[in-house]
Amino acid sequence: MRLQSEKKVTVKNKVLGGPIPLICLPLVAKDRSALLQQTAELTQLNPDLIEWRIDGYDQVTDIGACLEVLQALKAAMGLIPLIFTCRIHLEGGFKKISKETRLQLITTAVASGGVEIVDVEMCNEPAFIEKVKKTTQKGNAKLILSYHNFNETPDETFIYDKLVMAQDLGADIAKIAVMPKDYADVLTLLGATLKARTGAVKVPIVTMSMGPEGEVTRVAGGLFGSDLTFAVGKEASAPGQIPITDLRQAMSVLYV
Repeated sequence: MRLQSEKKVTVKNKVLGGPIPLICLPLVAKDRSALLQQTAELTQLNPDLIEWRIDGYDQVTDIGACLEVLQALKAAMGLIPLIFTCRIHLEGGFKKISKETRLQLITTAVASGGVEIVDVEMCNEPAFIEKVKKTTQKGNAKLILSYHNFNETPDETFIYDKLVMAQDLGADIAKIAVMPKDYADVLTLLGATLKARTGAVKVPIVTMSMGPEGEVTRVAGGLFGSDLTFAVGKEASAPGQIPITDLRQAMSVLYV
């Protein structure tokens, strides 16, 4: 049996931190029509969650347009929980968006009741993180605090400390994504995940090693303590994501 999270997070009928890692599909289309079409296709694949990378939406600075699209997406998604992410450009965002706009997008989306989880990077200013945390608490949404490194894999202590930091800052879910240069880096990520899961981190963990070398973490990361993995439904949002049908088949061997 895989290592489970001491504290579990329930969104709708899905449990992060339970006996089986959940699968999330990214929604990354640029316009309303494509977003709705992609959502229809993703829901047919029956993922556990869908993440809307709103930083890829071509009208991302139009708060009214974003809210209208969000409502349409939620209606199309049915009972599938939504992760709402406006990724900062510094950590892989599709475009540069001011912190004021990002904060307004998050607060408006949560207030609408259409968001179950919000993902925000720990590199943001403490005041920004605190405002988002209060927004999610008031709006009954869960908070992912994340760290992404598309250049390298920091050492195990750094990764472990970042996961602890996310928890200490008030995250409901702690997330780390790093880029390996070789398979030793992949082992570093998995080792840090295991250390966090058996150590100080009690909240659900999401960790992944990106790129081709890191694909194994998207399948087997759950054995080391990661509670969520990202797959490809229509388009990938990060390097190394695996098509959901292939991922499910591989995971069925590990998680029985």
